[in-house]
Amino acid sequence: MRPLKALCWMLSAVCLWTSGCMKMGPDFKKPDLQMSEPKKYQYDPKKAALVVPEDRWWEVFGDPHINDLVEKVLKNNPDLQQAAARILELQYQVIRTRADRFPTLGFKGGAQRQHEPESIFGPGISVGGTDTQYSVSLPASYEMDLWGKYARAEEASRAQLLQEEENRLTLSQSLVAEAVSLYLRIQSIERRIQITLQSLKNYQESVTFVERRYKRGLTSILDLRQARRTLNQAKGNLPQFRQELGTTQQALAVILGEYPKTRKPYPQPEDYYKKLSPIPPGLPSELLLRRPDIRAAEAQLKSLNAQIGVAKASRFPSISLTGSYGYASEELFNLFQPGAAWSLAAALAQPLFDAGRLKANQRAAEARYAQGVAAYQKKVLDAFREVENALLTRRKQIERRADVLSFVVEARATQRVAEERYMRGLVDYLTVLNAQQTRFGAEDQLLQVELTILANRVTLHRALGGGWAVLPPVKGKETEGIASYTIW
Repeated sequence: MRPLKALCWMLSAVCLWTSGCMKMGPDFKKPDLQMSEPKKYQYDPKKAALVVPEDRWWEVFGDPHINDLVEKVLKNNPDLQQAAARILELQYQVIRTRADRFPTLGFKGGAQRQHEPESIFGPGISVGGTDTQYSVSLPASYEMDLWGKYARAEEASRAQLLQEEENRLTLSQSLVAEAVSLYLRIQSIERRIQITLQSLKNYQESVTFVERRYKRGLTSILDLRQARRTLNQAKGNLPQFRQELGTTQQALAVILGEYPKTRKPYPQPEDYYKKLSPIPPGLPSELLLRRPDIRAAEAQLKSLNAQIGVAKASRFPSISLTGSYGYASEELFNLFQPGAAWSLAAALAQPLFDAGRLKANQRAAEARYAQGVAAYQKKVLDAFREVENALLTRRKQIERRADVLSFVVEARATQRVAEERYMRGLVDYLTVLNAQQTRFGAEDQLLQVELTILANRVTLHRALGGGWAVLPPVKGKETEGIASYTIW
């Protein structure tokens, strides 16, 4: 058994020695953004402190239904389940890639029976007949990782795993934000339906009033036609709003992992709009640490950087060690008798001429890394743009709401005055119709502005990478020890 022990000890020693060898290619460094980060956002809320955005941001709306939506999204959404399975796949990919850094040991057994015709060469001397040969061996092989090719490959594989984990977090952000936005939109459509029903009631009362005046000869048939026209026009808006409500409900149900069914609109309170507290946007420098899509882009860079080392190490000589230890016998019951056969061999391989293929592979890997750097820089710029855009939209829409709210107050007052003057015969009915349509149009416009403000709050939290619910870790039966790199 000494040769077998020697073989095992030799492979183990070589494995430990080569694990500390050099790694070809550059070590990863965070790329320069080629831009100066501002000390604060341009459209920072003036009275907000520069602190990290709050966790569980959706609770700012004070609606328990939104909290339930978020829990359902994170638990039941099929896209998140697919992302979790993708992470599991990459965890096993890390195990497969890491296995290349270790020796392989196999088992080989066989039996051979051969017959040759007997030949007589002299008195008592003959050859041929039937022979049986049994053998069993333990072949082993190992390629020495002198230049860190397999170490870089494992590094790239772990970075890809980290990238997919960050992509999963980014996906959860998008889905939670979309679910909350759809919920707010459903409420807004329900309010628009309420306004439409209120306008229909008002227009119907006007038709009834004008009909009575027409029968008494106090108004013309034109006023009656105009009143009926306005009523029918308003009725045509109702099916459109109900269709929009149904399609939005179906979209939300799919995100929740539920059957896309619809329901009737719920009544909404008139004082639904709540002035949200100013959001604490935090420092611009924190954005690079909080947004998982930026971290995913950086993880991709780490993978591309490691692949440069893989391509470069492939251009250098490789040394492979092979060994075998086993037994052979003509009798099966004597197979493991003393006198084992063993062998050790080493092979050196170096490409001498490949028409520049390996060098081109390295240059291509370097070019892919350069592309990744540019994509990372654009991702960061887009992130800053999203935050600044959301802050700008918030400020201007709040200003717009104040103007539209004044418009609604004046439109309601104008309608009351027009109806009073019409009953006194001081204005024609067209003035009343114009006042009514202006009033309900103003109320609908106010609803849309307030929806923009509420939905923008969702966009702003997402752009800032604010606190999100923690997703359960993804672990398989053989991946408990797999942990991705931290690259910051």
